[in-house]
Amino acid sequence: MIEIRDLKINFGEQEVLRGVDWFIAPKSRIGLVGDNGAGKTTLLRAIGGFADFDGVISLPKEHTVGFLPQDLVEIKAMPLIDYLKERAGLADISAQLALCEKEMGTIAEDSKKLKSVLSEHERLQRDFEAKGGFAFEIEAAQTLRGLGFAPERDAVRNTSEFSGGWKMRIALAALLLSHSDILLLDEPTNHLDTESMEWLEAWLKDYTGTIIAVSHDRRFLDKIVTSVAELANGKINLYSCGYEKFLTEREERRARLEAEWEQQKEKIEDIQRFVERFRYKATKAKQVQSRIRQLEKMEITELDGPSKSVSFHFPESPRSGREVIRAIELSKKYDTNNVFSDISFTVERGERVALVGVNGAGKSTLMRLLNQSEDPTSGHTELGLNVKRAYFSQESAQNLNYANTVWQEVNNTGSKLLEGAKRNLLGAFLFSGDDIHKRVSVLSGGEKSRLGLLKMLLSESNLLILDEPTNHLDYSTKELFQKALLEYGGTIIIVSHDRTFLDDLATRVIEIRDGRIYDYRGNYSWFIEKRAKTSEKENAGPKKSTVAAETRTKEQKRAEAEERNRIYRAKKQFADRLTECEKEISEAEKRREEINSLLCSPNVLSNSAKIQSLMIELKEKENLLVKLYDEWEFLSVKIEEIGDFHALFSSRRIDCKPKTD
Repeated sequence: MIEIRDLKINFGEQEVLRGVDWFIAPKSRIGLVGDNGAGKTTLLRAIGGFADFDGVISLPKEHTVGFLPQDLVEIKAMPLIDYLKERAGLADISAQLALCEKEMGTIAEDSKKLKSVLSEHERLQRDFEAKGGFAFEIEAAQTLRGLGFAPERDAVRNTSEFSGGWKMRIALAALLLSHSDILLLDEPTNHLDTESMEWLEAWLKDYTGTIIAVSHDRRFLDKIVTSVAELANGKINLYSCGYEKFLTEREERRARLEAEWEQQKEKIEDIQRFVERFRYKATKAKQVQSRIRQLEKMEITELDGPSKSVSFHFPESPRSGREVIRAIELSKKYDTNNVFSDISFTVERGERVALVGVNGAGKSTLMRLLNQSEDPTSGHTELGLNVKRAYFSQESAQNLNYANTVWQEVNNTGSKLLEGAKRNLLGAFLFSGDDIHKRVSVLSGGEKSRLGLLKMLLSESNLLILDEPTNHLDYSTKELFQKALLEYGGTIIIVSHDRTFLDDLATRVIEIRDGRIYDYRGNYSWFIEKRAKTSEKENAGPKKSTVAAETRTKEQKRAEAEERNRIYRAKKQFADRLTECEKEISEAEKRREEINSLLCSPNVLSNSAKIQSLMIELKEKENLLVKLYDEWEFLSVKIEEIGDFHALFSSRRIDCKPKTD
């Protein structure tokens, strides 16, 4: 169990966490939600041991914690497989084993030192095995493939060759391969495509440890979590349900709080009126003092309050030439990896170009080349007349100086705005009061994104080059940002995985595929439609000629019918037990969730005997579920094997003549 008591974190005079009390049962799957800047990342960092705090955080002894930050931390440049081994703690053990083996070859057989070295070698081998070292490369290949890598090629590539999105996938792969007991996931799906997301969801469903996940992806949360912790006003509100049900329950809770608040407000006003009326009457002095004490002891109902929203507009753009930017025979190669070759295109004034392609196609690479912050292997880019560009990288470290404060970042943009106007703009981006004196390094992903966008606003531009600008924005901020881009008077080139966001924004789509570009003059939906038609034409082959049905004898038909009946009976036997098994699993899982909820209840936590009883029952349910899961898998495989045999039997039309005496 993770126990958090009276957890407080301040940034300057601002209280981010105001005495959080939270008891997390073993094997919980929790979605941590709240507005941008509410403190979700700060809370995860505190649990993971990466942030200073006041209060108590108790973790089970010998439990390991794995933390995935939402913002990329630069990874060491080395071959990918070596990096994964190092993060899993295997590289160190392998090096020590090699030293032992080398030393053993130089020591005499009867030496006492040899016994000591052999003992150490044996201990290291046990550690290596415990960390899954002997099967690590197979497991690493499966994990890399699930996250979209090509293990045979990518495992030996240097980590420095990968784009920001792929580096985040490397960090995620390293986390999954570390086999931590507790996973703290901060926006784990931000850089994943649909296939990788589905693989991650399946992996997390089989994970047996504790998960606390922050995500703006509603579908991901609804698939993964069984309870929701909402962070609002520096406190935690717990909901023992999935994400979709949480949304309903949160509205019901707010309605109840509003009713309580109204009743409390009326009561307070009545007491205050009584106090004011009789304050100076000696005969009422005792009653007045009683009312005052009542007010002091009253626990005031707090409303979560409506979320603050961002409101902004890009400044007027100076007019550029008709041709804004040209890519001329651009090629980019990292060692043996050829990203793309001989790419040429022109973007004209006022166009809003969406750059799309699968992860690894080279979108971020091309954006850096267009921004001229990285050199191409061959070819070049040309900016048009009077073009002033602004660049937003998906790696916030390229947009911001983490050592600066928010105010220093804004003040160093060279903007001619007066200090008051800058402070007003910071307020519009939800940086008010002491927020502006926070270090950039302690900001959440959403706050860093807003600050990066604000810096773009303060720089005069007529060309925006935006690489995944919406990754850390909540829904309402994303909507306002889209509106501002639609009103922007300049030219836009943007990379985003958000189809809805792109659909209303893009007037042209450039797809990078297999090292080449495909140009579509239309919005995102039109691009999807045209690409589907093109794909159909490419994949269309000659129509298969129909094969005349085989003529079968009565004996063959009767034999096939008998075989089908036999298969049906065998399959039904397993299917009936599978249905019972699924029912038992459902009941056991339901009771397990009930116990976990009870273990989070303050009433239960004050009763040690009840806790012991529930923990014993929880262990029994976990053991039962392990057996039921194994049985369910065995039955499913049997049914599948019977189905495969039936399909084989049907497709080959086996000549099964009836036996004769």
